[in-house]
Amino acid sequence: MVCGIMSLGETSRLMAAHPHLGELIGITPTSDFNLVEIVEGGLPLASLTKLRARGLTATELSDIVISPRTLKHRKARNEPLSQEETDRAVRVARIVGLAGEVFDNPDKALQWLRSPDDRLGDRAPLNMLQTESGGRLVESMLWQLDEGIYT
Repeated sequence: MVCGIMSLGETSRLMAAHPHLGELIGITPTSDFNLVEIVEGGLPLASLTKLRARGLTATELSDIVISPRTLKHRKARNEPLSQEETDRAVRVARIVGLAGEVFDNPDKALQWLRSPDDRLGDRAPLNMLQTESGGRLVESMLWQLDEGIYT
């Protein structure tokens, strides 16, 4: 990526990652624009159950996506996740899916995502997913690993 603009290859890889969203959150966007619409509308709470089934813990999801108290209120009111919560859930799903591809093994991917990294100030990549910029950094690290570049 140069000056914040994705190359065609990076855009293709991003689009290639969308099928994993269906497995990870239960909804497969048909395009980047459709993904924006999904985020704007909010994901159903069942998406969190799917992420848990893929190996993420309730604590990890509460640290990144939604607090337990807010989740309890959403369940009681049968409300979907907010835009912000949905955005974080999609970010987590996208990174977990990409890591699974890079490591070709979901367990190894989660192990890498949970392991502190000195490039991240000894923080685990998973902990960086609370923000978009942290997510982009982790995504960049995964692309570097995929290309055989480790700095």
